[in-house]
Amino acid sequence: MSSQASPEPRNPSQSYGFAMIVAATIFFLFGFATSLNTSVLQPHLKNIFTLTYFQAMLVQSAFFSAYFILSLPAAGIMGRLGYQKSMVLGLAVMAVGALLFYPAATTISYGVFLSAVFVLAAGVTMLQVAANPFVTQLGPPALSSSRMNLVQAFNSVATASAPIVGGIFFLSKDVATKAGGTMSSANQVTAANAVKGVYIGMAIILAILAFILNRLRLNLPEHVQGRTVASSDSIWRHSHLILGALGIFCYVGAEVSIGSILVNYLHQQNILGLAENTAANYVAVYWGLMIIGRFAGTAILRKVASGTVLSTAAAAALILVLVTMFTGGALAGFAAVAVGLFNSVMFPTIFSLAVVDLGPLTGKGSGLINMAIVGGAALPPLQGYLADTIGIQMSFLVPAICYLYILSYGITGHKVRSAAA
Repeated sequence: MSSQASPEPRNPSQSYGFAMIVAATIFFLFGFATSLNTSVLQPHLKNIFTLTYFQAMLVQSAFFSAYFILSLPAAGIMGRLGYQKSMVLGLAVMAVGALLFYPAATTISYGVFLSAVFVLAAGVTMLQVAANPFVTQLGPPALSSSRMNLVQAFNSVATASAPIVGGIFFLSKDVATKAGGTMSSANQVTAANAVKGVYIGMAIILAILAFILNRLRLNLPEHVQGRTVASSDSIWRHSHLILGALGIFCYVGAEVSIGSILVNYLHQQNILGLAENTAANYVAVYWGLMIIGRFAGTAILRKVASGTVLSTAAAAALILVLVTMFTGGALAGFAAVAVGLFNSVMFPTIFSLAVVDLGPLTGKGSGLINMAIVGGAALPPLQGYLADTIGIQMSFLVPAICYLYILSYGITGHKVRSAAA
C-alpha cells in the first residue's frame, strides 16, 4: 500500500533535490521559532511576571491555538495561491509576529507577548499546511514517510538549537535578576528587553528568506504547486485521516507539554536540582535526540512498515514517561529527556499514514491535521494545572495517555477504512 496517492503521475526523471533543500530550510526556521517560544520563552515569562504553571502554559495556548483557528483557512488560501506562494506568505506573517515582540518587551505586558506569539504562530501554521503535503509529493509515494522524517530532522536541529540560544539570552539573565523568587520593576525591564534582539534578528532572517523564496522558480508539477482537483469525496469519509488527526493532537500535546515543563521539572530538588539556565541545556538534549531519531527514522522507514515504527516508538515513550512518574532523581530526569528520541518519528509518520490515498483531498487533509496541532495549546495547560494541584511529577499522566493512544493508532488506527463515496 502506498503512503501517499498522487493526483497525477510523476515524471520519474524529475529531480526534486532543490525543492527538498528549500523545504528543509523552511522546516528549520519554524522549528526554531516553535522551540524558542514554547521551551524557553515560556519559563522566561514565568519569571518576569511571577506566573503559576497554568498561567505560564498560556504561551503554548496562544501559539498552538493558531493551528486550530487558521489551518483550514490556510488550506483554502493554499488552494488558491499554491504551495510556494503560501510558504512565502507564511514567512512574511512570521516576520511580523517576531517584530511584535519589540512592543511587548517595551510595555512589559504579558497580553501583548501572547498576541505576538499568536501572530508568529499564524505564520508557522501557514508554512506547515503548505510544506507538509509539499514534501510528501516530492518523490515516490512509498517513501513519503522517509522524506517527511528527513525534513523533520532539520526541524529538530532547530528545536535543539533554540533552547541553547534562549538559555544564553533569556534564562541566564533571569538568574542574575531574580531575588527572593520575584523580580523588581527594574529587573523586569532588563529581563523583558532581553528578547528584543533575538526576535528582531529572527524577523530579518524570515523577511530575507521570504524574498528569496518568492524569486525562485522551482519548476514543479501543477499538483505540487497547489492546484486542486474537483472531487465529490470528503475528508470525513476517511477514518484513518480522522484518527490520525487525533494522533497529531496527542503527539503535539505530549511533546510540547514535556518540552515546556522540562526546565521547571529538572529544577526540582528531588529530580536533578539544576539551575534553570543549566536545565535549558537538557531541553536542548531533549530536542537534539529528535535529530538522531529522525535521521535514523529516515533510513529505518525505507525498510520497516510505518505502523510498526510508530507503535514501537510510542511504546518506548510510554515506558519512559511511566519511569519518570514513578521513580526519582537522575533516573526520572533522564527518562523525561530521553522521550525526545522516540518523539522523533511520530509527527512525520502519523502525517504520512493519515494522508494515504487522499489524492486530491490531500490539501484539505493537511489542513485538518494541522488543526489538530492545537493539542499543543490544549494539553500543556492541563499538565500545568495538574502540576499545580497534584505535583509536577504526576502531571506526566497527560503525555502518558497521549502515547497510549498513539500506540493504538500505530497498531490498528492507521489502516485505511474509507467509507464508500
